[in-house]
Amino acid sequence: MMQEKVLEFLEQRPPEWRLVASAGCVLAASFFGLRWRKRRQIQKRMEEERKRRAESERHMRRELRDFHKQNPAVDSKKILELPLLELIEKLKDDSLTPETVLYSYVEKALEVNDDLNCVTVFLTDCKEQLKNLRAERVRGPLYGVPVTIKEHVGYQGHPSTCGLVQYLDVLDKEDSVMVSVLKKQGAIVFAKTNVPQTLLCYETSNPIYGLTVNPHNRAKGAGGSSGGEGALIVAGGSILGIGTDLGGSIRLPSSFCGIPGFKPTPERMSLGGVRSCIDGMTAVPLCIGPMARDVDSLVLSMKAFWCDKMFHLDPSIPPICFNEETFSSISSLRIGYYEEDGYFQPNPGMRRVLLEAKQLLEAAGHQLVPFRPPRVNTIYEMFIKAMVGDGGRTLADKFNNNVVDPNLADSYLMYTMPRVLKRLLGFLLRPIFPRISSHIYSACGPRSLKDHWAERIELEDYRDEFIREWRRLSLDVVLCPMLSPAFNIGYPGKMLAPLSYTMIYNILRFPAGVVPFGRVTAEDEEELKRHRGYNNDPWDKLFKKAVEDGLGMPLSVQCAALPYQDEICLRLMKEIETLHSRHLKR
Repeated sequence: MMQEKVLEFLEQRPPEWRLVASAGCVLAASFFGLRWRKRRQIQKRMEEERKRRAESERHMRRELRDFHKQNPAVDSKKILELPLLELIEKLKDDSLTPETVLYSYVEKALEVNDDLNCVTVFLTDCKEQLKNLRAERVRGPLYGVPVTIKEHVGYQGHPSTCGLVQYLDVLDKEDSVMVSVLKKQGAIVFAKTNVPQTLLCYETSNPIYGLTVNPHNRAKGAGGSSGGEGALIVAGGSILGIGTDLGGSIRLPSSFCGIPGFKPTPERMSLGGVRSCIDGMTAVPLCIGPMARDVDSLVLSMKAFWCDKMFHLDPSIPPICFNEETFSSISSLRIGYYEEDGYFQPNPGMRRVLLEAKQLLEAAGHQLVPFRPPRVNTIYEMFIKAMVGDGGRTLADKFNNNVVDPNLADSYLMYTMPRVLKRLLGFLLRPIFPRISSHIYSACGPRSLKDHWAERIELEDYRDEFIREWRRLSLDVVLCPMLSPAFNIGYPGKMLAPLSYTMIYNILRFPAGVVPFGRVTAEDEEELKRHRGYNNDPWDKLFKKAVEDGLGMPLSVQCAALPYQDEICLRLMKEIETLHSRHLKR
């Protein structure tokens, strides 16, 4: 009946009306048809990539079967239990062969990936790597060690997608500097690990490879953006992983999964061949670093990385080798510490383990000095301004030709929202939620190039202010809270504010690392019920929901040092790990 009335109406109109209506229908049909076709092409390309991943798994399973047929007596379980330093000793004295160690880890990684979804692709040139390793006359410090790398670290012949479809067909023409250094030092790189879409989320999930879950609790996330590495290592599928860190992306998954992780001074590590998540953004430097089961492994890897090979491949890296004297010193340290940063209130477990670590360090003869980072609310706003210095347009463009991951829906809205709407929303929220209002204003981007330069000057002034306060107190290193335990799935994408505990050391360009320190107790869970945060605003309420039901989940503490003082940061991390281990044995 309705259709007849429409036709009757059109027949009564002049011929031009019918032409306009027909043209409108054709345009609408074309628009929606093109959108459907584009989406179908995206889905098809993602399905093809999943098939490539599945084929890499089948390839490794075939090689694994062949290896076991030729070596039926291999005890993989004992190999997997060996700490990295002990494993290297056995490889060097030929008690173990690189093939035996590699396939022990490949077998475990396949098993872990089935459970946690942490590997994006297995690198099927392992036999070629083994062949090249045997041809080397000199055995490097990582001789025969199986290593995994984060997905956007370049590997010849493979894409580095950052979880984005447009990069699936862009294959790396050569290995990244880090992969070249690993191979030169004797490591065997055997897998790439999962990341969030665009890397800018601490929930490791993307539409191509899916969600990575936490090995300790499948209802929790593995953290991000190096979440695939964190999950694989703690589950036993890797002994040494390479992650990257822009706002906490090594330290967060390390903390959530319960392993040590280290973000070096950015200028001491090469990013050659590592795909950037925000093209052209230099205010906050991306940094590459190791994740492992213990601090000794981190130290060994840093010694291996800072070598002539890296300095030759990337002459922009200052040729500063590992300072063994600083790391091995037994003199007492003057350690600054803070229980909270004044911007985002820590949960009970975070605060408790920080104070317990402080007490152990004091009992060991170190001097602990109260220290409060200045104006963390200001530095957080600077961080957001740096990330979206163009108002979010670069990030918004990244989502073209993509399916937006549900965990990034809120962020995507902020990137794509017109500037005028952001400012209006910020204005409306200012009286009731001033912290959230400031975040939205910071995401608007500068009004002009002059404003952008002024923000960079403000950032440098803050860095000088922070260092002056550090030097006024004559600090060697700082002990501070680390965001933990792992969040319930779905929450990281809803709020960036808790990153105030990690991003500060990215924007300052300081080395920083995390050390596991205890687990969530029943008392922590009970006290969490009374947690209100500083503002009792939506972020504080979300945070409480994000970390609840965390009984038994790992907790961590964080260490930081001045730029180029990486070794003293690692020294404090080792000291904390040792003291905590002794305490647990009492």
